[in-house]
Amino acid sequence: MTTSFWQQAHRKQEAAYDVVVVGGGIVGCSTAYWLHRRQPSLRVGILEARTLGAGASGRNAGLVLQGTHTDYRSDLDRYGKQAARRLWAFTRDTRDLLATELRGTAFDWRSDGSLTAAGTGDEAERLRAGLPHLRTAGAPVVYLDPDETNARLGASGFHGGLFVTTGAVVNPLQLVRHLAAQSEADIHTQHPVEHIRWHDPGVVLHTPSRRVRAGRVVLALGPSLPSLVPATSAYVRPVRAQMLATAPADTTHISVPVYSHHGGFYVRQLEDGRVLAGGGRHQHRDAEETSADATTPAVQATIERYLHTYFPWTQPLSIEQRWSGTMGFSPDGRPVVGRVPGHPEGIFATGFTGHGMGYGFRMGRLLADLAEGTQRPGALDLFAASRFENTERPSESDAQQTAR
Repeated sequence: MTTSFWQQAHRKQEAAYDVVVVGGGIVGCSTAYWLHRRQPSLRVGILEARTLGAGASGRNAGLVLQGTHTDYRSDLDRYGKQAARRLWAFTRDTRDLLATELRGTAFDWRSDGSLTAAGTGDEAERLRAGLPHLRTAGAPVVYLDPDETNARLGASGFHGGLFVTTGAVVNPLQLVRHLAAQSEADIHTQHPVEHIRWHDPGVVLHTPSRRVRAGRVVLALGPSLPSLVPATSAYVRPVRAQMLATAPADTTHISVPVYSHHGGFYVRQLEDGRVLAGGGRHQHRDAEETSADATTPAVQATIERYLHTYFPWTQPLSIEQRWSGTMGFSPDGRPVVGRVPGHPEGIFATGFTGHGMGYGFRMGRLLADLAEGTQRPGALDLFAASRFENTERPSESDAQQTAR
């Protein structure tokens, strides 16, 4: 196919904004929402390479859980008491802000609690060990014995569970779209950013059909961030998650979302009876260290085996759909936020380690503060990229990390 004079790159359309957000997922759309909420007069644009929520934000189970990707006892061991408590509080803020700021009916908000179920006796001990620390941190949690855990879920084989009264679920794709609409930003989908030219002041972002000027840019790109900012390659790597959906069951057995085996598996049942299940990558680690959007027989069989073992009533249900999504994992399991080296007008956030729905809305407010230059006291130090400076790269032993 030939290209006419008028179609050449130098005939690109141009646009100008105060702030451009690159990435139309939960973090990017939350950032645009908070920018508009704080300063309605700001001109804000969103550039998305595909469609809103096309990445991990529209491919997860929609679990809005508090805490990190793992259990609280592990967070204490890894991050220390103060940081673990603040991480819990940050994700609790995310949950509370979603409940109070937005119209929940627009994205099927339900907040009936969540259950972290122990797949082994050792996991049950870790959940119990973290219980008094969680209560000290103000977390509304109750420990359930094996009989009560299994009875509550119509399950078999769990060794106990931690019920969190503030756990919630959403339709994640509808949430992303709702945030984008509420932000009143100019939304440019099918506009992948090919490169950035940094100016003093401001930036120019180039897509195949548009040249976009902005005073500031927020890069909410997950694992693809290093393609635009190579200096961030040490902060994030791609990891694939796989899921499936069953045909509807006649009865609702799973009334709250389930997170088990140190986050290795997660399950929820929709109101129409369908069951969504995912995880299993911890048993296929090398194969899932990829950004390829594909399902594999091995991981899918692992998810099915888990579902049929712990929830025997699902065995007659046919599988209606299988899919995958690429997440961005950080070296230490915490999100990474910073300014583009040498370019303070550029801000990035990445490495949500399969927990973007738990961080995203509150993280958007933090990024909006940074973009406005009105940083408020709070959580930035928890996520600052500077924590990796002058240190060896943290261990990537993430056997228990997975998507939610």
